[in-house]
Amino acid sequence: MLHRNARLTSHDDFARTTKSGLRVSSKSLVGYLYLTGSAEPAKCGLIVSKGVGGSVVRHRVARQLRHGLFDHLNKLPAGALVVVRVLSGSATADFKKELSVLIPRLVQKALVTS
Repeated sequence: MLHRNARLTSHDDFARTTKSGLRVSSKSLVGYLYLTGSAEPAKCGLIVSKGVGGSVVRHRVARQLRHGLFDHLNKLPAGALVVVRVLSGSATADFKKELSVLIPRLVQKALVTS
């Protein structure tokens, strides 16, 4: 589970990450990474729309993603803001497997771009 200090909660941080950050997509996820340049620990946020499913399905997907992101927090650079958006109709995807591909691709892209 993601600790409270590892969660993105500010609308401004979500907007900055999704509009100005690097983007990588997989079959059912889109990941955004924005490097702030600060020494703060990385923070992660989720976007799970109603297109994914009803309330119960969305919350189950969000729990799976938070659990999967916890395993990748130590791989993210300091000051990173990460947003993971679930594509519509992806309620039955293997999110842990997709995150294990998506997060390293985001970090690699950030290292190449910097």
